[in-house]
Amino acid sequence: MASNTPTGEADASPTSAHTTRQGLAGLTLAAIGVVYGDIGTSPLYTVKEVFSPHTGLSVSPDNVLGAVSTIVWALMLVVTLKYVILILRADNNGEGGGLALTALAAKAVGSTRPRLRQALTLLGVFGATLFYGDSLITPAISVMGAMEGLEYVTPAAHDWVVPCTLVVLLGLFVVQRFGTALVGRFFGPIIVLWFVVLSVVGLWQIAQQPAVVAALNPLHAWEFLSQRGWKLLAVIGAVVLALTGAEALYADMGHFGKRPIRLAWGGLVLPALAINYMGQGALLLGDASTVENPFYRMFPAALALPVLLLATLAAIIASQAVISGAYSMTKQAILLGFLPRMTVRYTSAREMGQIYLPAVNWALLAGVVAMVLFFRSSSALATAYGIAVTVTMLITTLLTFFVVRDAWKLPRWLAWGATAFFVALDTLLVCGCAVKFFDGGWIPLALGLVLFTFMSTWARGRSLLVQAIRKDGVSLVDFIESLDPRELKRASRTAVYAVADTSTVPQALLHNLKHNEVLHERNVILTVIFHDVPWIPMHQRVQVESLGKNFWRVQLHFGFMNTPDVPRALELTRSFGLNIPVFETTFFLSRETVVPTPGSGMARWREHLFATMSRNAGGVVEFFRLPDNTVVELGTRVQI
Repeated sequence: MASNTPTGEADASPTSAHTTRQGLAGLTLAAIGVVYGDIGTSPLYTVKEVFSPHTGLSVSPDNVLGAVSTIVWALMLVVTLKYVILILRADNNGEGGGLALTALAAKAVGSTRPRLRQALTLLGVFGATLFYGDSLITPAISVMGAMEGLEYVTPAAHDWVVPCTLVVLLGLFVVQRFGTALVGRFFGPIIVLWFVVLSVVGLWQIAQQPAVVAALNPLHAWEFLSQRGWKLLAVIGAVVLALTGAEALYADMGHFGKRPIRLAWGGLVLPALAINYMGQGALLLGDASTVENPFYRMFPAALALPVLLLATLAAIIASQAVISGAYSMTKQAILLGFLPRMTVRYTSAREMGQIYLPAVNWALLAGVVAMVLFFRSSSALATAYGIAVTVTMLITTLLTFFVVRDAWKLPRWLAWGATAFFVALDTLLVCGCAVKFFDGGWIPLALGLVLFTFMSTWARGRSLLVQAIRKDGVSLVDFIESLDPRELKRASRTAVYAVADTSTVPQALLHNLKHNEVLHERNVILTVIFHDVPWIPMHQRVQVESLGKNFWRVQLHFGFMNTPDVPRALELTRSFGLNIPVFETTFFLSRETVVPTPGSGMARWREHLFATMSRNAGGVVEFFRLPDNTVVELGTRVQI
């Protein structure tokens, strides 16, 4: 294996590079800005929704203490105990998130249980699709929750809430193409200021009603919930709003590392959130009429406008984190073979994780605008929020069980006991959100099901396509042995044939021989393999095999977080005696036109769906970063 590493991509994951370059303090500050922006804006609307008319709660002292206690202990059990302490341990070579956990769980069960492995993969992919539902609701509810502060500044601004929300969101999505590198350094300080403000105003309110500190006693939460009866579910559905962004703790682990995320949570975020929620409870204990918007009513009227501006910035940052997560999730799904290729633009020369996908960006904007226009208030949006997120939390718990039991080899009683506790907790959260199904909760769930259909169809279709090519193809080894180089014209350049299966002759090569009657001096049969691990280091990136008669078989290996830069990776073949000068090389690509046929292994409608997705897939040239003037693309029809 080659050990040299071309400049531009490290030999290991970026986490270690980040730690060396920035230090723990810098990473912790950055984690506060990116990871906790979403959950940090939850105080804007959570308490208000807990006491909204649909929950049937009166603003009595017992209910206030019980509700605040429930919120605080939900943060302790779900975020602190489950995610910060347990889930962050399940890192896949330093990476986290739904797809990384899925790969880890599938690897843990091993290849001896293929059906279980496939079931876990599909379960994890479905959980990942639900993330997109959250990507539509979070920007809408965060920005609208902030904009509703206009009504506190002046009641006459009620009609301007929706237009202002749309303007902010439009600006947010328009600037995405410039990347977050320019503004990213400001995210941390702004969110730190936000949490400091949450703490200060919370402490001010607590000082006026110190009895609210009793909410730290979990018995208040237990008594409060046990007295609700069937109305418990409506209350739980509102409390879930306090947990928005919990999955981001795990998803963003690869960017910052687990220690900065844990330090940020325990040192600032959790105390600030708990203090602010108790502060809102203290306000309600002193004046029940503030329930229409307890967050903004905590502040003196003179500070209304500055707080509104700060809340808007915090909401934008929270939305940015979800949008960036959607880009990363889509790229991972593409590299793992669950989505067709899309245009991926890298917005930073230094940070490989900062990417922009135009198709995803504009689709998200359309969805977010539709959400704002359809629901028109943060309270109405709150009815749509929760199902997708809580189902994702439940799936995370189930996948983690196989990691705990099969990979970590912890005692069975501990694995089963911890899983049972968190499954019960997650199921309660799911049931609490399920009561909002017909009020809009079906929207993110339906979106997830649609995306799951697309992703599973694409993965199955690609598998059938490779099988069809292999079945109808000509053996590459036999073909090379049958060649007589003296009977063929030889072009002096190098030809690289990119294929999915290197055991058969590329269709582009056959077309070249048939129509041009020429064979290149050097012929490279290239395949790119994406693995279900985040990073493949450079010294494991390339495999080269000489097939004789100047034919070479080359395999390039990438993880789902690597950048598939084929020309740069091909530089590694020099160590194997194969020189591929990029601008003296012609890349021959085969573009398959899929022809659906009955009895192929998929339903007819799925065959047509796959054919449509294949026709509209992004180009190979930009995706693999090939120079435009070195590519020749030839078409072929394949029946599946």
